[in-house]
Amino acid sequence: MAHVAAWKKEKVAELTQRIIESPVVGLVAVDGIPAPQLQDMRRKLRKESPIVVSKNNLIRLALTEAAKQKPGVDSLMDLIGTSQSGLLFSHKNPFKIYQELKASESKAPAKGGEVAPEDIMIKAGETPFKPGPIVGELQRVGIPAAIEGGKVVIKKDKLLVKAGERIPRDIAGALTRLEIYPLTVGLKLKGAFEKGILFKEDVLAVDPQEYVSSVQGAAVGAFNIAMHLGYATSLTIRPLLSKAHMEALNLAVNAGVVNRETAELIISKAYGQMLSLASALSGSEGALDEELTGLLNAQGPPPSQQPPPSAGGDEGAGGGEAEKEEEEKEEVTEEEAAAGLGALFG
Repeated sequence: MAHVAAWKKEKVAELTQRIIESPVVGLVAVDGIPAPQLQDMRRKLRKESPIVVSKNNLIRLALTEAAKQKPGVDSLMDLIGTSQSGLLFSHKNPFKIYQELKASESKAPAKGGEVAPEDIMIKAGETPFKPGPIVGELQRVGIPAAIEGGKVVIKKDKLLVKAGERIPRDIAGALTRLEIYPLTVGLKLKGAFEKGILFKEDVLAVDPQEYVSSVQGAAVGAFNIAMHLGYATSLTIRPLLSKAHMEALNLAVNAGVVNRETAELIISKAYGQMLSLASALSGSEGALDEELTGLLNAQGPPPSQQPPPSAGGDEGAGGGEAEKEEEEKEEVTEEEAAAGLGALFG
């Protein structure tokens, strides 16, 4: 039997215990990150989501052992691959952890030999360099550089490295000189295990705003369907009652059912129809009396809504009789108007 170093046994035991005790266990890829940046990232995460970096074989052993008490956690082993890994332990939601790690990423220069994450394109335009040997250096790596107006310029756009290809060392040097940093450096959460569920990177990489919009859209759609079907819940009961009330009121007004709620609306509707009919007849000579003609010209409120005539005050006798005559006139006019409405609308 091969001898196993004591420190390895201790490390596996430590990792196993932390995996069992932690509500959320994440697998993080840490390769390609310069040591100072990695230490800084781990320091920032130490309080709420500490990361323990170890050999992949030891991580596999710890996950296998922990799965005896925490079934399913060993599914993280399928995500390890060949990159250097670490385990993240946290109480936070896995989606929030992913977003925090994503936000901590930074751009880094290429040294040569790295795989380009995306097309590396040089754009046409001026550079910060003065005329000199730099022109030849850029031209040697395929960058169309020239001197114009005492400045070094890139003559046209140039694709240097396609996504997925390795970055040659000489091109990496030229990119650094041009302050173009094609690499993204950061901790990569490849998966997280919580409450028996493994969340892989493609699931964790959801846009929070897009997710919220989708949930809101689903809620609005469900509400509209419930309203259409008349399905009563604590959220739809008030809108359903309001909708039913408005539909009943509309039906009653159109059917001419008179009650305390519909009387004013029916009168208002009849008044509007009367004015509309009077307007249509206004072109015929003698079709309208003076009052209807005045109403059409003034477009005032219906007679039922006009203020009552003044009751008079401590006026002289002559003034009182004049007002009495005016009141009689008003009364006769209102009766005639009511008779006219009755004749028009039955």
